[in-house]
Amino acid sequence: MIPQPTSTRIFLACGVNNMRKGFDGLAVLVKQLLREKPHSGALFAFRSKRGGLIKLLWFDGQGLCLFSKRMDRGRFVWPVTATGTVTLTSAQVSMLLEGVDRRRPERT
Repeated sequence: MIPQPTSTRIFLACGVNNMRKGFDGLAVLVKQLLREKPHSGALFAFRSKRGGLIKLLWFDGQGLCLFSKRMDRGRFVWPVTATGTVTLTSAQVSMLLEGVDRRRPERT
């Protein structure tokens, strides 16, 4: 997992995102979709249409870091909201990255 303080805010961009985007494209999504600053030190997560790929954008104090993870089997369990964004704790993000549904803690 990304070495981050427990006070780090974590945002999920709900809905489908274009996974062809890199650093700059995802930073623009953070500004427009999530209405946050990409260089704030928060962690921003984006999911692909099929749900098997996620990208994480994070500013570590020196520059933007882009992490991606693809599931071999199953999908990442992603919340659905009307606001378009969800804030999670570090523990919930760890479960998300493991493929565990935070509402029902079991592997999917």
